Amino acid sequence: MKLYYHPASTTSRVVQQFAMDQGIALDYQVVDLFTGEHLKPEFAKINPNCMVPVLEDGDFRLTECSAIVKYLADKAGSSAYPKELKARARVNEMMDWFNSNLYKDIAYGLVYPQTFPHHLRPSESVQAGTLAWGSQKTQSWLKILDEHLIGPNKAYLCGDQITLADYMGAEMIALGGLVRCSYAAYPNIERWLGNMKSLKSWPKVHDTIEGFAASLKDKSFVTI
Repeated sequence: MKLYYHPASTTSRVVQQFAMDQGIALDYQVVDLFTGEHLKPEFAKINPNCMVPVLEDGDFRLTECSAIVKYLADKAGSSAYPKELKARARVNEMMDWFNSNLYKDIAYGLVYPQTFPHHLRPSESVQAGTLAWGSQKTQSWLKILDEHLIGPNKAYLCGDQITLADYMGAEMIALGGLVRCSYAAYPNIERWLGNMKSLKSWPKVHDTIEGFAASLKDKSFVTI
C-alpha cells in the first residue's frame, strides 16, 4: 500500500502515526506541499481535491485521513478500532467531534492563518478577527475536551485503551505547538497528550513539523 503524504500535514501525520505505531507497512510517497506539487495536474489525477493524504491499495484509493485509518485498522485487525458496536460508535463519535468542531477552529482559525501564507486573510482587520474568533472558539472546545470528554480518570479518549480517536485528536491538539499554544489550563489534555507523545514512533513522525516550529521561534503569534 502507498501513502501520498507530507510530514508537515496534520492529517498525514494522523495516518503515519497510526501506521507506524501499529506496525502497518506503507510505501511513503512525499508530495511536496511547500513547492505546490499537490496542485500540479499529475497529482490532481490521483486526488482531484489536491490534498494529502491519499492511500492507494492496488486500484483502490481513499482520500480522507479518517477513512484511511479506519480502513487500515480493519484490514490489519487492529484493536484501536473496536469491533463491538457501541465501542466503535464511541470512537467514531470522538473522531467526528475533532473533525467537525475543534480542528476547524484551531487549525483554520488560529494556526494556519499565522503559519502558511496561502491561509493569510486578505486584510489586517479580517486576519485579526479570524484569529480572535479562532482563539476564543478553540478555548471553548478545549474546556469541553478537558472536563467532559477526557476527564480525570481516562488514559485515552475512549477509556484505558488507545483508539483511532487518539491518533486523530492528538495530532490536532499538537498542531497548536506551531503557534506555541499552552495547555497548562487543561491538565487532563496535557496528561493525555503526554501519553500519546510517549509512543515510540512519535519523535520520528514529528521531526519535520518540530523543525518547522523551530524555524518560527522569532515570530510572535496570537495563541492560547
